[in-house]
Amino acid sequence: MQVPIQFPKDFLSVILDKGSLSAMRFLTAVNLEHPKMLEKVSRELWMRVWSRDEDITEPQSILAAAEKAGMSTEQARGLLEKIATPQVKNQLKETTDKACKYGAFGLPVTVAHLDGQTHMLFGSDRMELLAHLLGEKWMGPVPPAAAARL
Repeated sequence: MQVPIQFPKDFLSVILDKGSLSAMRFLTAVNLEHPKMLEKVSRELWMRVWSRDEDITEPQSILAAAEKAGMSTEQARGLLEKIATPQVKNQLKETTDKACKYGAFGLPVTVAHLDGQTHMLFGSDRMELLAHLLGEKWMGPVPPAAAARL
């Protein structure tokens, strides 16, 4: 799928000890104040941990990811200051609760609402099923750019 994955050298420590709470709170703040930046910042944080084995728990790393994604230093610092606020914490809890209500048990999860029904798809290998649900032709994980819709 042309996704550059390189597992962190100390995988268990990254997953179990460090976690991603600060990054998730930061992304929550991004979504609240600059939702158009959410995908870019999410992708950059993902690349840092899963492609370059860089820390995403330290404030400087989160700032670097946000800036590389196109946020100004001032925007990124302002959002970082908000990750400990009740608004951000409560929003992340609400989002997590919604995911659990859909039956999410890991990532990635895609939830599609179609014709009054909710479909929860688990795993990156479910894009063909999502295309079917949407009535679109699945063109593979790396479709020709000119023809790509999914």
